[in-house]
Amino acid sequence: MGDGSVNLPPGFQFHPTDEELVVHFLYCKASLLPCHPDVIPDLDLHLQDPWQLNGKALSSGNQWYFFSRVTENRVTKNGYWKKLDNIDEPIFTSASTKVGIKKYLVFCIGEAPAGIETNWLMEEYHLSSRGLLSNTSYKRRRNPKLDSSQWVLCRVHERKGDSRQGLCYDDDDDGTELSCLDEMFLSLDDDYDEISLPN
Repeated sequence: MGDGSVNLPPGFQFHPTDEELVVHFLYCKASLLPCHPDVIPDLDLHLQDPWQLNGKALSSGNQWYFFSRVTENRVTKNGYWKKLDNIDEPIFTSASTKVGIKKYLVFCIGEAPAGIETNWLMEEYHLSSRGLLSNTSYKRRRNPKLDSSQWVLCRVHERKGDSRQGLCYDDDDDGTELSCLDEMFLSLDDDYDEISLPN
């Protein structure tokens, strides 16, 4: 993979939940189990600037998916991925088992730490050190060669406007991102008193 052959068939959109990315893709990758469909390629994060992912990573809409080896040094030819502090997000199954962690990063052009932030964002999925590994329903599939610290699953996308828009920086924020239409309808609430309805 990684040769541009990871495009999805016409009419098919890859739109998994966080739980599905961790349980059905990352867990299988880390435990050397077959993954169906096997559509997410392996890429070296050091060799890829985010605008170079098209044709190399799995593309679905304006998002790119790929597996990468875990690394602390996320430097590319033109910049680096900077971790956004204090917004790591736990990922739970529907049975409330913690199976992973999602970390947020922003791409900066230039050298660390003085790079300029761009609108390119990455969500980096890590397996939980427990969770799936201690869950009895997954013990049957467990591979003794499993090393959850070796692989991450990355989802990269470019935001329009402010690169930090929609990310949860506030403890009071539940992390829910509103669409433009939602924001428009919420802003209309203030105007209801001014509307006079016919009798």
